[in-house]
Amino acid sequence: MDTMYIALNVLALLIIIGVLIVMQKKHVSFTKRVFTGMGLGIVLGAILQWLYGSGSEVLNGTLDWYRIVGSGYVRLLMVIVVPLVMVSIIRAIINLEKTKELGKMAGWIIGILITTTAVAAVIGIASALLFNLNADDIEMGQAEQDRAASIEQRYESIQGQSTPQRILNFIPSNIFLDMTGERPTSVIAVVLFSVIVGIAVLGVRRKEPEHAEMFVKIVNAIYAVVMRIVTLVLRLTPFGVLALMANMVASTNFAGIVELGKFVIASYLALGVMFVIHLVLVGVFGLNPFTYLRKVIPVLGFAFTSRSSAGTIPLNIQAQRESLGVNEGVANMSASFGATMGQNGCAGIYPAMLAVMIAPTAGIDPLSPGFLIQLVLITAISSFGVAGVGGGATFAAIIVLSSMGLPVGLAGLLISIEAFIDMGRTALNVNGSMISGTITSRILGKLNMKKFNEKTAIVENTSI
Repeated sequence: MDTMYIALNVLALLIIIGVLIVMQKKHVSFTKRVFTGMGLGIVLGAILQWLYGSGSEVLNGTLDWYRIVGSGYVRLLMVIVVPLVMVSIIRAIINLEKTKELGKMAGWIIGILITTTAVAAVIGIASALLFNLNADDIEMGQAEQDRAASIEQRYESIQGQSTPQRILNFIPSNIFLDMTGERPTSVIAVVLFSVIVGIAVLGVRRKEPEHAEMFVKIVNAIYAVVMRIVTLVLRLTPFGVLALMANMVASTNFAGIVELGKFVIASYLALGVMFVIHLVLVGVFGLNPFTYLRKVIPVLGFAFTSRSSAGTIPLNIQAQRESLGVNEGVANMSASFGATMGQNGCAGIYPAMLAVMIAPTAGIDPLSPGFLIQLVLITAISSFGVAGVGGGATFAAIIVLSSMGLPVGLAGLLISIEAFIDMGRTALNVNGSMISGTITSRILGKLNMKKFNEKTAIVENTSI
């Protein structure tokens, strides 16, 4: 009987996918299809949880099948991250008029990411204080105890690793290992290697132009193929978002969300305020924030459902280049850097809020100026090397809490609402990386204003 119900649930997903395919054939815009998939996914997930109940065998079996579409799509995105980043950055550097432009690009991007993370930490602190969040108010059940033990075990594996040592991890020692995404900092390592290759090509061009020309032709050919692969994968976005959202809603612990409602509201208020600050920054640099918002919403929608900053890199780059008019090199760097450093949500707001919540349990006054200043500085500095996948926020929390002398295990108190909050954090992370690319391109005079002001949404002008 369970098998029959599972089959019917899978059929329901396939029917909705069929509807999305019909919309595509009728040339309904990419943005509308993405949000239709998201909306239908929410409805489907809610119905499944209502019919079968959280944790039932039928629901678990159904979601296993749904993951083929949802998680499968994320995997396809992840598999093109390395070739896309590598060939795009090499190509961008080859096309630079002056090599010193590279330093300016990287400097502005990193500066904006880290500065906004510090601001995000301040917002997180303010929200925690406004709602008077306190870890003592949360009852620690078995799930929270298990999570605490897991976090403490993870802390032991990184204990004693200083910030310089974490920064040292950015430098690749085995580029083929980093191409597999083995390390949390693999994307940055690939970026650095690609930069070295690009600079080397510029040197070869001066001494052996014929060899450089041959290499450039090869890179351009590979770039054309990679971008075609990106286009093919991104066509699947509405289906991936549909399955991811259905899976998320069907497996969400709504009782936990209601029980910890104050923490959820405080978190999303902080995320919302920081998002508004992002839009204000866009306006400060002479750009229309509403135009920007309209073009990035589909990317943020996918980031929200996938909870993967790294998985959003291809869509992020495509949106910056094709819709916002950001320079190719800047778009690649900002998307890559933003997936592993300066994440406003996971490495800024979240660890700062946790520290304020946990401080009273250690006899520390969270209103102490010394505590607050130290917390903001540590949060900004430790945001280097946060993995752009699920779990990155936990890593950031471990680093911040341990640096502040607070018990890291208490970070497991919010396990029941972790996934729900992580969705908003990831969307803010990705928006932060897109803001850094847009503003950097604007500062360096490389932003295509005509493309930015076009009334088209993300990748609408491609063959998707």
